[in-house]
Amino acid sequence: MPSIPLFPLNTVLFPDGHLPLQVFEVRYLDLIKKCIARSEEFGVVALASGSEIQRPEQHEELTEVGTMARIVDWTSPLSGLLKLTCVGTQRFRIQSASQLKHGLWMGEVEMLAPDLDVPVPEEQKNVADALAAVIRSLQKRQLPSTQMPLLPPYKLDDSGWVANRWCELLRMTPNRKQLLMAEQNPVLRLELVQDVLCESGLLD
Repeated sequence: MPSIPLFPLNTVLFPDGHLPLQVFEVRYLDLIKKCIARSEEFGVVALASGSEIQRPEQHEELTEVGTMARIVDWTSPLSGLLKLTCVGTQRFRIQSASQLKHGLWMGEVEMLAPDLDVPVPEEQKNVADALAAVIRSLQKRQLPSTQMPLLPPYKLDDSGWVANRWCELLRMTPNRKQLLMAEQNPVLRLELVQDVLCESGLLD
């Protein structure tokens, strides 16, 4: 069972999702420098309780399922500060986790199978069409790629990809996003997203 470094955040990272990060805590600077040097990934996991920034009096509680993050770009504008662009890759389930003396979390994890490539069912075609409309609208605004919430390749015929991108765009509680990310059936995840869109008045 692999042991991986964990980066707890107040956000949920989805496979193929893009994550900008600013790293300044010593426990993470060392980790990220090693990941860059070795072309290695690290685990991003949502916080069930606690703060992203380490405080002596607090205890961080981690959620059970996270996503590996690959660093695709980085800069160091100041000494002691790294700005990263990461992309989510494979989900994992934490079997056990512990904190090292300097505060870095390590987890014994089980890697989860990636989503099966399942075409968007006819009943959920309106979910994919609505996402295509959002992408066209963003493209018309000619935003720089750093400000685009969705980046190619656009897999609008893939149930898991469409569901994941909507999960990132929609205003939902972190707990709800976490439950959707952990759902292993991509079509069921897409159906649940369709329900949220209907509840929000974004689908007829």
